[in-house]
Amino acid sequence: MSNANQRRQNIAQAFDSRFGGKPELWCRAPGRVDLMGSHTDYNLGAVLALPIGRDTWIAARPNHTNRVNLHSLNLLDDATFSLESISKGEAPSWIDYVHGVAVMLREDGSMPNGFDGVVHSTVPLGSGLSSSAALECAAATVFEALGGWQLEPLQKARLCQRAENRFVGVNCGILDQFTSCLGKEGCALLLDCRDLFSQPVAIAPGIGIVICDTKSKRELAGSEYGERRAQCEQGARLLGVTALREVTSGQFTAREHELPPVVAKRCRFIIAEHERVLALAKALPAGNRTAIRDLTAASFDGACNLYEIAAPAMHSMMDAMLAAPGVIGARQAGAGFGGCMVALVEEPMTSAFAAAVRNHYSNATGIVPEIYPVTAAAGAGRMEDPRQNDGEAK
Repeated sequence: MSNANQRRQNIAQAFDSRFGGKPELWCRAPGRVDLMGSHTDYNLGAVLALPIGRDTWIAARPNHTNRVNLHSLNLLDDATFSLESISKGEAPSWIDYVHGVAVMLREDGSMPNGFDGVVHSTVPLGSGLSSSAALECAAATVFEALGGWQLEPLQKARLCQRAENRFVGVNCGILDQFTSCLGKEGCALLLDCRDLFSQPVAIAPGIGIVICDTKSKRELAGSEYGERRAQCEQGARLLGVTALREVTSGQFTAREHELPPVVAKRCRFIIAEHERVLALAKALPAGNRTAIRDLTAASFDGACNLYEIAAPAMHSMMDAMLAAPGVIGARQAGAGFGGCMVALVEEPMTSAFAAAVRNHYSNATGIVPEIYPVTAAAGAGRMEDPRQNDGEAK
């Protein structure tokens, strides 16, 4: 039995156990990994992201009530909320991401319908691969299908971002939700976060993308993420611009002395990172290994020394990735502070690379990492037959 068939069977069995009968609707949304562009999205800069085959599925059936009842196969947890409620519960919960989507839909004039559902994700939770955005975008797709209306992909991405910003309380940019909703199978996306315009970016044949999960969990709502964003906004105000993407490296060098030292460090990283995104978008289709190596190395160096988002596990993983056979370049993924990292490798060497990284990192930390290749997947949508969406499901 294929991974997708087994996954569908497990979800269907869980649905029957919790709610009786069969689901009537299947929806999915992918996670994502940023190949370049850490923290540039909320500075309205560019990001080069890959929607990945690790995704979130929701099997659902309308229940003709005003409640959403969900079971998470990953967490083995049941949760519920009323569609009439516009505030979340006292304790943070994974269902807040779904509840927030429903609240934003109501604010936009769409009346979501109640449903029973089972959620399963192959996006590692809290790892920096946007498990929250995948859940939000899958939930929005369920509400959309049950309501009989259609959201444009960009409209859906913006709605899900608002759910995370205003309801969950994480002041994220639009990168995660945009990539999850507008992903294209077979290519990376170059996203301009100011104009919300994207274009596909091919990855040269022979270059593979490998996720290296440190198993060091991130908690954005309680981390330094918000502090970094505030520092960037302060820097933009002092420089007299709307967002840091409007400043070139040369312009910044001339005015860096006007900023508080810590703010200057944060701004320097973002401005250079935005420029690295554009450079990598040219290097990847051309297969320019030298440029890929240099750009990813500069990104990680800036993440450590300027933006200060590295964690000890990330340093250990970087050492392991750079020592492994077949590596072209490697860097942080997501917001940092732990979680996953990403490597670009010579595709024929993927298995040897993964084995070497696993051994090196395990010996250094005593932690067994998860190492796996990923390919570009389509954005959020309904699944007529989940067996057609095998991806990297496990």
